Amino acid sequence: MRRIIVAACCTWLFASAAWADMTTDTTAAEKERLSQAAAVLQARAETAEHEIPPGTAARAAFVVVIPSVKKAAFIVGGEFGKGVLTCRTDQGWSGPAFVQLEKGSLGFQAGAEEIELVLLIMNRRGADRLLQDKVTLGAGMSVAAGPVGGTASAATDARLTAEILSYSRSRGAFIGADISGGRLGPDADANRNVYGTSHTAQDIISGRVESPGDARDFITAVQHEFGSTPSSASR
Repeated sequence: MRRIIVAACCTWLFASAAWADMTTDTTAAEKERLSQAAAVLQARAETAEHEIPPGTAARAAFVVVIPSVKKAAFIVGGEFGKGVLTCRTDQGWSGPAFVQLEKGSLGFQAGAEEIELVLLIMNRRGADRLLQDKVTLGAGMSVAAGPVGGTASAATDARLTAEILSYSRSRGAFIGADISGGRLGPDADANRNVYGTSHTAQDIISGRVESPGDARDFITAVQHEFGSTPSSASR
C-alpha cells in the first residue's frame, strides 16, 4: 500500500511539473508575441519616410500587429501568423486581445519568406465581427493597402472606405500590403492563457479587463504611433 501511495505521489509530482513547464512555455510565447509586436511598431517610428499619415493614424479604431507572417510548407502553400489587437477606448488603449491570421498563397513580397503586418481597423463594427469568429479579408471585411508618406494624395476612395488598412515590412521597408483572402480571428488559446476562461475577446477590448504587465511596452508603442485621444471614427 505504501509503495502504491509513493508511486501515485511521484506520478502526480511528475505530471504537475510537466504541466507547470507547459504553462510556463505557453506564457512565454504570449510574452514574446507582445515584445515582438512592440518592436515592430518601434521600428515603424524609426522610418519616417514610410510613416502612416497622421489623419489615417488618428482615425484608426483598432490596431493589429502580427510580428511574423511566414510562408507555410503546405502542399498548396499558405501563410500563417499570430498577433495582438488593441482597441482605442475613452480611457486609452485596451489590453491586447490575441489574434491569428491564416492566408492562402496570394503572393508574398518578392523573395520574402517572412513579413510583419500592421493592420488598422477603422471602425468598431469591423473588429466586433472578427472577434466573434474568423472573417475573410476582402470578402467578409473590406481591406486595402494603407497609404504612407503623410500626403493627402495617398487617400484614395478605396482607402477611405476600407474597413481595414494594411501595412507590411520586409527587408527593412514598410509598404502597403495586399492581404485579401486571409482569415483573421481570435486566438482563443492565447486569450485563455493570459486572461483565463471568464473573459471573451470582446471583454478584453472593451477596456474592462486589466491589461497584463507584459503588454506595457506594446501599449506604449501604440500610443506613440497612433495617439490616445478617441476619434469619432473609432466609436
